[in-house]
Amino acid sequence: MYHIAICDDEKEFIREITNLLRRYEKESGKKFRITEFCDGSDLLKGYQTDTDLIFMDIQMEKLDGLNTAEEIRKMDDAVGLFFLTSLPQYVWRGYEYGAVNYLLKPIKYARLKIELDRFFSHYHGKDEPYLSFSNDMGKYKVLYKNLRYAETCKRNVLLHFEGQEQVIYKSMKEISALLETQRLFAKCHASFIVNMAYVKSVENLEAVLATGERIPISQPKRKAFIARLADFWGDML
Repeated sequence: MYHIAICDDEKEFIREITNLLRRYEKESGKKFRITEFCDGSDLLKGYQTDTDLIFMDIQMEKLDGLNTAEEIRKMDDAVGLFFLTSLPQYVWRGYEYGAVNYLLKPIKYARLKIELDRFFSHYHGKDEPYLSFSNDMGKYKVLYKNLRYAETCKRNVLLHFEGQEQVIYKSMKEISALLETQRLFAKCHASFIVNMAYVKSVENLEAVLATGERIPISQPKRKAFIARLADFWGDML
């Protein structure tokens, strides 16, 4: 079952698009759970990280769709996003926030079907592994492939992903056990675990990432880490 969120301040429009989605549901054989929000701020407060797709109006009174999308992308880098608008001039800004596409109001079923067929033909959704967590800043869903590295932060762990850092309230022992189930990750230091897909080179006791970041490698872990990295690079050839 796919979880779809609709965010629009026009209740009549929400009913219309819901009916169209139910029609697509019957024709395609897919199952939808639909959650409705009347404003961007409501969506952010009630956001659930199992959401697969969002239909969001660009123009809303309290918090508009573009600002809402910016905050959503900080929490969830994988969710699909369709912008809804009656004013095409706003559309291009939507792509800055990873929009799948836009739909002009009033929505025609034929266009909606084309866009949904295209979305589901490429969407891996729940099949692509991710980490979800909450902290004092909010809720987050991060694809493992987008998590660059994790480091000890006092008694917790700081995760580095998609241009931001967020604390997860777990120990490095717990996070290492979780991440090392994914072949992407290897422990290079007692306080660091790194995504090998981001490692560009190793210089002495540092792993140099494609982003320019340098991650320390402890002497006791260097040999095992280099071996893991060589195996990973070899599999990529």
